[in-house]
Amino acid sequence: MIPLSSLSNSLNMAQQTLRVSQRLYCKMINGKELAEKYLDKLKIEIRKWVEEGNRPPHLSVVVVEGNASSDAYIRMKCQKAEFVGITTDISQIPQTTTEKELLELVESLNKNSNTDGILVQLPLSPTINERKVHKIISPEKDVDGFTADSLGNLCLNEPTFVPCTALAVHHILSNLGVPLIGKKAVVCSRAKHVGLPIALILHSSTRLGHDTEGLNMSTTICHRHTPKEDLIAFAKNADVLVTAVGQPNLIKSDMVKPGAIVIDVAFTEVVEGGERRVVGDVDTSEVQNVAGMLSPVPGGVGPLTIAMLMSNTFSAAKLLALGRKKEYNRM
Repeated sequence: MIPLSSLSNSLNMAQQTLRVSQRLYCKMINGKELAEKYLDKLKIEIRKWVEEGNRPPHLSVVVVEGNASSDAYIRMKCQKAEFVGITTDISQIPQTTTEKELLELVESLNKNSNTDGILVQLPLSPTINERKVHKIISPEKDVDGFTADSLGNLCLNEPTFVPCTALAVHHILSNLGVPLIGKKAVVCSRAKHVGLPIALILHSSTRLGHDTEGLNMSTTICHRHTPKEDLIAFAKNADVLVTAVGQPNLIKSDMVKPGAIVIDVAFTEVVEGGERRVVGDVDTSEVQNVAGMLSPVPGGVGPLTIAMLMSNTFSAAKLLALGRKKEYNRM
């Protein structure tokens, strides 16, 4: 007769073996590697564009002084721009800048024929209405995809500038080699610049951006008013789960369908043991034991979001050059 202690030890070993095998099965999606490949390709395309007699694409950046995180983001974006052949200029505005002054600055960039794309780095000063600023950016230069025109066209399945984070999620999913048409997707976030555009691009059935096709998925949006039991039920049934809530460890293993694709978009700074680090919504240590593929934070969507900004800027340059050519031909 086998002692109960031996049976218990054997069961524990079997469970540990199963957890290890499940963890090895989960593919960790390397967003940095995907971004580098994309930027290498974009660099070649821009070089060819310039060799054909066009000027390099140009991105104008507006950022409020004194925000360390914003400064770090801008440095990364400008470094990637330089790498692919996009020129940049940065307008650093004091925290005391009024809304009127900022709107006038944006209007001047709208009229500047050398500026192809306009990026207003968030956050702005509390006294400035972000939506009002985005509203006046010329749709032809809206490389962030935040204007009412861009978001409206996205809703209507019209060609537009898709927000860069949504494009990053789309790029990840499109490069996994997994059939997605008709699959169930759940997006945890309805933020107008993040969750909503992601949901729209997942469910859309047609061309959206300048080289982006909708993914034809059955998509559900969850948000802070979704009852917890419903959130768990929706998430557990998703083939693709995308989360951008900003609540560390929100997504646990019991909320993930075995073999599902999980994409963490959230970006939250936490301090642990006196050290500052960035985390997402997904409890990676748990979820990697259940998910089939996982895009973690950091190193997942973030690098690709910057790459998509470069792509949008190049698209803006090509569209504006086409407009100038048509205008010249009418003269």
